[in-house]
Amino acid sequence: MIDDKEIKDTKIDDEDVINHQWTTKLRRKAVGELPPQKLLPDSQPAYVSSWIYVFGVLTLSALGVVAISGGILAFFGPSWWQQSPEGHFINSLHLWSVELFFFFMVVHLWGKFFMAAWRGKRALTWITGAVAFLVSIGAAFTGYLSQQNFDSQWISTQGKDAMNSIGIGAFFNLMNFGQMFMWHILLLPLLVVIIVGVHILGVRVKGVVPPIGTFEDKQDYAKPWSGKVRPYDIIKEGVIALIVVSLLSVTLSVVFSSPNKAPLTIQRWAKADPVDFVTTAATELAGTSFSGSYGPPYNNGTGALQSIGPISLQKIAGVRIPINSAQDFVLQPLSTIPNNPTLKDALITYESATPSLQNTWNSSFAKADTKLAVIGNSISVPKGNYGPIPILMKNLLTMANTGGLDSDLENSHQFYGTDYTKPLLFMADGSYMATLAQQDHLTGDQWGMMNETDKWPGQPWLWLYTMWYQIPPMSTSSNADALVMSIMVLLTLGFASIPFIPGVRSIPEKIGLYKLIWRDFYKDQNASK
Repeated sequence: MIDDKEIKDTKIDDEDVINHQWTTKLRRKAVGELPPQKLLPDSQPAYVSSWIYVFGVLTLSALGVVAISGGILAFFGPSWWQQSPEGHFINSLHLWSVELFFFFMVVHLWGKFFMAAWRGKRALTWITGAVAFLVSIGAAFTGYLSQQNFDSQWISTQGKDAMNSIGIGAFFNLMNFGQMFMWHILLLPLLVVIIVGVHILGVRVKGVVPPIGTFEDKQDYAKPWSGKVRPYDIIKEGVIALIVVSLLSVTLSVVFSSPNKAPLTIQRWAKADPVDFVTTAATELAGTSFSGSYGPPYNNGTGALQSIGPISLQKIAGVRIPINSAQDFVLQPLSTIPNNPTLKDALITYESATPSLQNTWNSSFAKADTKLAVIGNSISVPKGNYGPIPILMKNLLTMANTGGLDSDLENSHQFYGTDYTKPLLFMADGSYMATLAQQDHLTGDQWGMMNETDKWPGQPWLWLYTMWYQIPPMSTSSNADALVMSIMVLLTLGFASIPFIPGVRSIPEKIGLYKLIWRDFYKDQNASK
């Protein structure tokens, strides 16, 4: 039998084991750092009285509306917001809640900057807030890419160059709708929520930073506030903010709606501007188009190869999305057309010819571009040594006019046809797509990355990124994308590291805007002296 002493010893041993468990240690640490009265406070320091503090909860409320509207869109699927008025309204709600989210967040961040909110060992709180803003930009950007309209097409074809220039495009393909859609609805939102959660916990654990000049000893800013407090109903404030943001989003959606310009297709392009289509297809066959000679991640060309000094991250990343413009855009699609002996013979003639002979045919056809005429599916060029190219171009034009070329390039013989890399690259090589973009003020010299089709707001939070392309040397450099991306990476690191940069971290105290934020506190402080 086990006596009482053995039982007592066993309990002591068990308690000792429990005290050393990771679970026990974590629970005690969490409760110690974040007791219920900190997690859900019913009071706050008296100095928290400025309207600037409201923008934090407004940002969270807008994020909630973004999440709810985005969840509804994801539930019903991509075609729903394109084809039904209900879906279009929810898409509008999603757009405007995103615009409000960024507006509130920017005001919140600037407010915290001028308050020097990193004081008192609160650097991590600032960093998580800055990173949340940056990750949110990525989430919004992939959202624009997921729209499946003309704006998303144009943004993806232009934005790819920036991604490719630093090697990211080899793994983060903006023209792959399926990939961008998953980033937008799952990975980036999850990351935003996690970072925002850490940010909020940091605020609750460390408390709201006291006004500048409150303490002579800087170490006191990290201590719990022991001065005057005021009642604070955090739940009520959150509910009111959510209602206000929801009403604003609904009102803006009803009044302004959202853009939804139909996506460009190869079929539409071929019918609207057949000459541009044929001349572009001829450059694809010759391998002289922008895509055909692009370089990594599509092929081993050098037409768009960029570097930062002697280092080319684009080249290091290598060819990850193989594109052979002649085969992928012309020869392979034509090979799928059945019951056409003339076309079959033309394909055999072209593919069996020597590279030198092919080059002769392609060069001759390129010289005849200015005199090319297209009537229906018939192509007229001056007499010349073109080999079978006119036959190939005629049949490719016919295939494009029927929508068959769209189908072939979109599916790419994969089970899931969500990768639009090939049709988008093909269309971007022509001039018709750029003409449409010019009309909607979407091109680079029009600050296009910030704009939307027609007159709807786009992505104003990308103003700094877009600005660099407007000034030398980026405005004229062949390495513009690599240079701009490098600058943005450095600025991003600097933005997140403000608490550790001498001179920069003291700017708020020198400017003095904090006096307006905490004017009531300073007034009471002076009155009590």
